[in-house]
This record gives sequence, C-alpha cells and structure tokens, in this order.
Amino acid sequence: MKVIESVINKIKSQFEGDVTGHDWHHIMRVHNLSVFIQEREGGDLKIIQLAALLHDVSDHKFNGGNLTKGGEVAAEILQELNENTETIEQVKYIIDNISYKGANTKVEMKTLEGRIVQDADRLDAIGAIGIARTFAYGGNRNQVIYEPDTEAMMHNSFEDYHTSKTNTINHFYEKLLLLKDRLNTPTGKRIGQERHQMMEIFLENFFKEWNFNTTSSIND
Repeated sequence: MKVIESVINKIKSQFEGDVTGHDWHHIMRVHNLSVFIQEREGGDLKIIQLAALLHDVSDHKFNGGNLTKGGEVAAEILQELNENTETIEQVKYIIDNISYKGANTKVEMKTLEGRIVQDADRLDAIGAIGIARTFAYGGNRNQVIYEPDTEAMMHNSFEDYHTSKTNTINHFYEKLLLLKDRLNTPTGKRIGQERHQMMEIFLENFFKEWNFNTTSSIND
C-alpha cells in the first residue's frame, strides 16, 4: 500500500540510531509481529500496519508523560498523506491507548486492531530482545542495574508509574513479567508464553550470580 511506504519514508529517520531500545528495528519488529498476528486473528490490515508504524512517534516516556501526543502526531502525519478520517481516528485511538500505565492500572483496548498492535508491542518488550531493550533503556535513563534494598512497586496510577524511579531488575517485576497475562489474542498469548519463560530463566540466573559468594561451591 502506498500510504504504508509513505509513512515509512516520513518517520524512519526519526528512529534510526536510537539507543533506548525504541529504534527503527523495534518499529519494524512490532509491524511484522502485528502482520503475523493479523494473519491468524483477522482485523483491518491497513489500520494495523499504520498503528504499528506510528505507535512510538511521540512516546510518553520521551515527551514528558503526554499520553495523547502520539495520537495527535500520528493523525497529523496521516492527514498530510490525505488519509481518510475514519482510518485516522482508528489509528489515533490505538496509539492513545497502547501504553502500559502501571501494574494496578488497566486500560481496555476496544478494537481488534488495537489489541493486535498492543500485543505486538508488548511481545517486543519481553523475551531475549525484551531483556536487551530493558537494559538499553535503563542505561540511557541512568538507572542502576539492581538495588537489593529497593522493592518493586505495583503502581496504582499512570502518574505514579511515570514519575517513580526504579532499577532495571525491578522493572521486570513492575511491568515485564506482568505482560504475559495482559496479552489479548490467542496468537499473542502463545508467543508470549515462551518469551515469558525466557525472562524467568534469565532472572533465576541473574540472582544466582548476584548472590554468589566465596563460600559457594561451583558444583552446588
């Protein structure tokens, strides 16, 4: 579709070279995962592709916490490309509601297209790539890797989630390990199960190494 190519040409340079884990490769993985899920679950492919490509165009993590700015920017881009109003509104709705907002803050995604793109975005936050992205983001935000005296927080509001300071390991417990049970589609859930298990294995080994001491036996 011409509009898909136009969107790619318009935004690709914005994400190239990003070091936070939200780079162009992330965008394309979310796009490709979304298409993969759509082939099995249905939904309007054009809306899914556009929302996947534009979902991070103004991420709240980088724009001061504005949850609706991404949808506004995406709508402006699509208006410039003469896209129809219905498509723009559906894409904007998805982008406005895609983000995780805290452990105890759940937001319903009402459209199948939105549920698919949300699944794809969340799947790229877990598993092997998710682990790598988490540490890339944490380093960029000057987070320590782990602080044993700081407990993970189950945030009750987006404001608490957005403004709280954490460490990278705690982020697994505050968000990433919770995503498996917040996936929407059967296809997303199947993929998520394997990726979730990979994170559990990583954390088991992380803490084994973290707590290693000179009295431990290598063969234990």
